[in-house]
Amino acid sequence: MTMRGWQGLVCALLIACVQAVWAQVAIPELSRRVTDRTASLSADQVTALETRLAAFENARGSQIAVLIVPTVKPEDIAQFGIRVADAWKIGRKKTDDGLILIVAKNDRQVRIEVGYGLEGVIPDAVARRVISETLAPYFRAGDYYAGIDSALSQLMRLIEGESLPPPDSGGDSQGAGPSLVLILIGGFLLGNILTPMLGRGLASSLSGMGTTGLGWLTSGLLSPSLKIGGLVFAAVLIWGGIGRGGGGGRGGGGGWSNGNWASGGGWTSGMGRGGFGGGGGSWGGGGGGFGGGGASGSW
Repeated sequence: MTMRGWQGLVCALLIACVQAVWAQVAIPELSRRVTDRTASLSADQVTALETRLAAFENARGSQIAVLIVPTVKPEDIAQFGIRVADAWKIGRKKTDDGLILIVAKNDRQVRIEVGYGLEGVIPDAVARRVISETLAPYFRAGDYYAGIDSALSQLMRLIEGESLPPPDSGGDSQGAGPSLVLILIGGFLLGNILTPMLGRGLASSLSGMGTTGLGWLTSGLLSPSLKIGGLVFAAVLIWGGIGRGGGGGRGGGGGWSNGNWASGGGWTSGMGRGGFGGGGGSWGGGGGGFGGGGASGSW
C-alpha cells in the first residue's frame, strides 16, 4: 500500500472513532437515586423508590441508584454501564458498596452494575438470576415499577447479609460532617483573630481559603469544603464590619443573627447526604469503585 493509501486508512479510522464516541448516549447528571428518562414511572412511584433507597442507605450505608433510558445504542449495555459507574461513583469510597440498576427500555435490556465491595455477595450469576427470574417477568407484562421494586428488594436482602462498615463510620460523606463543622468554627475564630491585624478584607480572604483547603485535605470532599470556606469568608467579613462600625455590636440590631450565618441558604441546606450534594434534596455518589462486576439481561 502506498503512503497516500496508509494516510487515507488512518484518516478513515480516526473519523470512525470520532463518530463512535460522538454517537454515545450521554450519561445523565447524578442528582437523585432514581433517574427516569422515559416516563415509565409515575411521580409517586419515583418518590416511593427514592424514599426506600434513602432509608436503606441510612440504615446500611450502601448506595443504590436506578437509571432508565430509552436506548444505549450503539453501545452494548455493559459498556454503557461501565461509563455510568465511572461517572456516578455510587457507593462509599474504599468500601465500594454501590449498585446501579440500568434499564434500556427500547432496547429491552437490563444491567446490574455491582461495586467491588458487593461482588462477593452479588456475583455475576446471582445478578443474572435477579434479572431473569425477578425483574424480567414484570417487564414483559409492562409493569416496570413492580419489576424494579421486586429486584431492589432481592438485592437489598443480599446486601444486608454482607458484613459492611456501619453508615456512621464507613464512608467519607458520613464521617466528614462533624470534622467540617469544627473546621468551620475554627476558620471563623481564626478570621476574627486576624481581622485586627490584617483588616477584615484580607482576614476574611485568608480564613476562607484556609478553611476550604483544610476541609478538602481532611475530608476529600471539595464541594462542602468550598461551601464552608465561603461561609467563613462571608461571616468574617460581616463580623469585621460590625465590630469596627459604630452601633452594630454583638447585641446590636444588625448583629450576628441578621447575617448570612442563620439564613435559610446556609450550611444546613447546602449539605446533602451521600457525597454532600447541593440543596433541595440533591444527592451524589460517595466515591465508590466498580470493576465491571454484575450482569446483563433482556426481557
